[in-house]
Amino acid sequence: MDVRAGTTIFDSVPLDALRRRTSQKWRRYPPDVLPMYVAEMDVPQPEAVVRAVSDAMRAGDTGYVHGPDYAEALAGFAATRYGWDVPVADCRLVPDVMLGIVEVLRLVTDPGDAVVISPPVYPPFVQFVAHADRRPLPAPLGPDGRLDLDALDAAFATATTGGRRAAYLLCHPHNPTGTLHTAAELAGVGELAERHGVRVVADEIHAPLVTTVSARSTDGDGQGDARPRFVPTTTVIPSAIALHSASKAFNLAALKAAVAVPGPDARADLARLPEIVLHGVSHLGSVAHTTALRDCGDWLDAVLDGLRHNQRLLAGLLATHLPAARWTPPDATYFAWLDLRDVLAVRDGADPARLALERGRLALNPGPTFGTPEGVGFARLNLAASTATLNEGVRRLAAALA
Repeated sequence: MDVRAGTTIFDSVPLDALRRRTSQKWRRYPPDVLPMYVAEMDVPQPEAVVRAVSDAMRAGDTGYVHGPDYAEALAGFAATRYGWDVPVADCRLVPDVMLGIVEVLRLVTDPGDAVVISPPVYPPFVQFVAHADRRPLPAPLGPDGRLDLDALDAAFATATTGGRRAAYLLCHPHNPTGTLHTAAELAGVGELAERHGVRVVADEIHAPLVTTVSARSTDGDGQGDARPRFVPTTTVIPSAIALHSASKAFNLAALKAAVAVPGPDARADLARLPEIVLHGVSHLGSVAHTTALRDCGDWLDAVLDGLRHNQRLLAGLLATHLPAARWTPPDATYFAWLDLRDVLAVRDGADPARLALERGRLALNPGPTFGTPEGVGFARLNLAASTATLNEGVRRLAAALA
């Protein structure tokens, strides 16, 4: 990846070129609005992916997906990045992560059963759980923004009242906070799940986007970096099923595909996934994701370097323009979960994202959509943007909340 000195990969696509894109990020709002909300990155696509998809189109290779290529590519990527031996033969392709979650929930719970979630969390969790004819049951994160095992214990007990089946939909790494759950935390979840008879289903779509450490980095004396790293849920909780995709890390949301990976005690459950589910997987999506995982590690490393740069940049901008804002740089994802409660009085329904849009023409994700009351006074900002966009975005936010 050729990135000019003094810039990041996010500085390589001019704003006017981004505005020619027709995706939701660039068409939902008028042109005077600066979009820093939806999970799309302002980057050029990996050249190898562009070639692979173009070659498939030119060859007329636009039929139905077949074979283990995607799962094998995930296995190679996971072995390098996480030291994880993915059980390829037991994996199943699904149309995308959220539709895969719906299908897995149907395997391990019954209609009307509870699915525990930990707000503030990715808003579609509630919507897709309801779509699966299950009941979302909140067990909020603790005040420190980490999993609250006591809250989970109570929620699991409620969810399984009367002997009903239940599941816990885990977001790992967590969106919007960017928290990486530790092996100890996952083990605690697993112990509670086993005690209560709750099945863990993990959304691990942001797993490649760990910014606290690169899988290939070492410190000055050649020793590996000891900072937090991604721990696959199924390596700690044997009965869990996890959903993985190259979609977020390689900016491939338009080319949908994902892989469901079972823990050793969940293989029989995932084997019951109806064969018809495979028919919803995009072959071109599978081609794109397979290529990204196999051939685009350097591109991903450039993205991670850019995100680290942007975290430092945002910290400086907030200190200068919004010193009352509170924010913890995430371990993973490309989001900043901004606590703006001290910037303005959060009363009478005041929402920083609404004010940012109305007064500053800046689009952020409103905190309350991630959970109420957990997200009140917060907003999610997309860090996968250029230096100029981040500077302008914070300027607009500060002016809007002044």
